[in-house]
Amino acid sequence: MLALTIACAIVAAVCTAVIFGTDTLTALVLRPAYAEIDDHAMVQIVGRSHRLGGQRLPVPGVLSVVAAALTTVSALIAGWTAAGLTAAAGLVLLLAWLVIFNRISLPINKVLIAASDAGETPGNARSLQARWDSVITLRTVLQGTALIGFCLTIALAGR
Repeated sequence: MLALTIACAIVAAVCTAVIFGTDTLTALVLRPAYAEIDDHAMVQIVGRSHRLGGQRLPVPGVLSVVAAALTTVSALIAGWTAAGLTAAAGLVLLLAWLVIFNRISLPINKVLIAASDAGETPGNARSLQARWDSVITLRTVLQGTALIGFCLTIALAGR
């Protein structure tokens, strides 16, 4: 059970790190860069980035949630309460991230992807991006804290 719990926690941590890194890069580098370019260029870059992210990032995103759930269950079944609770905390944080992403970020992504694909610049492009930006720090904190939880789970498994 120890090997299963640790393996699942490693998968959860690595997959979470992919999304955490993406959100962190966006918050620290891309968000201020977008503010320096014109609306049309921003829509083209952001729309294309979201399209590619939407195609490629669901795999680590889904794997992180599944691995977090498996880690939680295996740790609790084995009687490692502390490890199970840190994994469960990580899982809850990932689920909170999903709610924010699906309710706020994803609808904006869809608008900017469609505009980018059509070569258009919506009149409200900056306000859409501002709304998207308003949750990126929170998303980063949720992913980073979940990642710490999975690392703690690895340290606590078997105890």
